[in-house]
Amino acid sequence: QVQLVESGGGLVQAGGSLRLSCAASGRTFSGYAMGWFRQAQGKEREFVAGIRTSGGYTNYADSVKGRFTISRDNAKNTMYLQMNSLKPEDTAVYYCAAAAGWSASISPNDYDYWGQGTQVTVSS
Repeated sequence: QVQLVESGGGLVQAGGSLRLSCAASGRTFSGYAMGWFRQAQGKEREFVAGIRTSGGYTNYADSVKGRFTISRDNAKNTMYLQMNSLKPEDTAVYYCAAAAGWSASISPNDYDYWGQGTQVTVSS
């Protein structure tokens, strides 16, 4: 069992930045690939970014590529999402997720554990 807790969400103006954190407890954090997903009101949950167990490989949705950076610190059992140049369309609840294994899938169905989510609101 892995428990995930997101933090760092909030209200920011367009063009601003936020840094989300995902703190993990329970089983060995370094044994899980991790991902960030988001869900806007009335829309399906969508992949944002993923990172493999070692942190040596990352992948991003096209909509955030070049603006968001995913990282992890296995010594601190924490994953991060640095979000720059935020746009109103980035407004959503952001979730972190953990997948047993090394590959950071883009499908939410491949993730085993989820946090409760943190709201990010970008005003125009």
